[in-house]
Amino acid sequence: MSELEMTLPLSQDNFEQLWSDVGSNMGLNHLLAELPRADSDAWLTAALPDGTFNENFDDLELPEAPESTDVAAVMSPALDSLPPPAAVVPSTSDYPGEYGFQLHFNQSSTTKSVTSTYSKTLNKLYCQLAKTCPVDVLLTKVPPQGAVLRATPIYKKPEHVSEVVVRCPHHQNIAENNEGVAHRSHLIRVEGSQRAQYLEDPNTKRQSVTIPYEAPQLGSEGTTVLLNFMCNSSCMGGMNRRPILTIMTLETHDGQVLGRRCFEARVCACPGRDRKTEEENPNKKSLKTATRMKRKSPGMESQVTPNAESSKKIKMDSSSEEEIYILQIRGRDRFNMLKTINDSLELMDIMPAADKDKYRQKCTFKNLKKCGKDPQQLSHGKRLLQKDEKTDTD
Repeated sequence: MSELEMTLPLSQDNFEQLWSDVGSNMGLNHLLAELPRADSDAWLTAALPDGTFNENFDDLELPEAPESTDVAAVMSPALDSLPPPAAVVPSTSDYPGEYGFQLHFNQSSTTKSVTSTYSKTLNKLYCQLAKTCPVDVLLTKVPPQGAVLRATPIYKKPEHVSEVVVRCPHHQNIAENNEGVAHRSHLIRVEGSQRAQYLEDPNTKRQSVTIPYEAPQLGSEGTTVLLNFMCNSSCMGGMNRRPILTIMTLETHDGQVLGRRCFEARVCACPGRDRKTEEENPNKKSLKTATRMKRKSPGMESQVTPNAESSKKIKMDSSSEEEIYILQIRGRDRFNMLKTINDSLELMDIMPAADKDKYRQKCTFKNLKKCGKDPQQLSHGKRLLQKDEKTDTD
């Protein structure tokens, strides 16, 4: 047993009393020599540079601790540089902001050969798969240095808005084989820019693409962004015929939104045809509603309209644009009679000429039998004379 262990008093006093007792019994230099030293301890190296106690240890200048230990005050510079947290459901309301953020679509044709077209009445972009869609960004004044443009797709309907819009597995596999695994699941891409960044929010998993904002060139009003939609709206496993919205935002380098515009997008095989059809659909729906209300109006219960099948337009060899007329017939018996006549006439129109002659000849023979006459007397255009019957010459 060492001398230190023999001289230490068995007491429950505080550390200050114990230290004074040990120092008075053994001597401070002898105690420090017995204690283990660590070269990594700065205080021990300063106190014992050569293994002996430094009398000027109290005069050494050690780094002072900060007066304030407030964690929020210390971390505030780092928190200010972080981007704001992304919302679970991004806003779709238009917000031009102080910079007058606007979008302009150039093409507005509805021809079959067009690859992308925009409907102002529906605020909807129609485009083909992986085809360039030019979008002009217009601002009233110059944004801050380092501003970026962000494009984010979301689902339009409330029951689907919480889901993330991604490409279907089929197109993802094609992209992996041809382009690698980089951003293969992103629906929207930017063409013609090497500075585009494809991001995914760690909290919401929503995907977006950002590009630095560039000032308009000389003589141009806005900056053109080339968007590509890499999956059809009808793809199974992807959008699956669910309508989507594209949110275009102008943001600062740390994620503060300066302006927002939103438009619907449909990726299809024939953008011009689909746009024309959807623009005309509201008019057709209102016409059908008015016709249905007219039929259900009081005083019209006894008027029966012809069946839809009997009023269908049948293309004829002589004319392909025959007009169709609708009669309002009072009484079920009259309606059935006229419907039979109309069906017979339409059947005769589509029947070949040879079949018509056979049908007429068959009907003639049936009528003669009903009258008690022999149909063979009319063969070859000759008729046998009956008894006591005179000819025309007589």
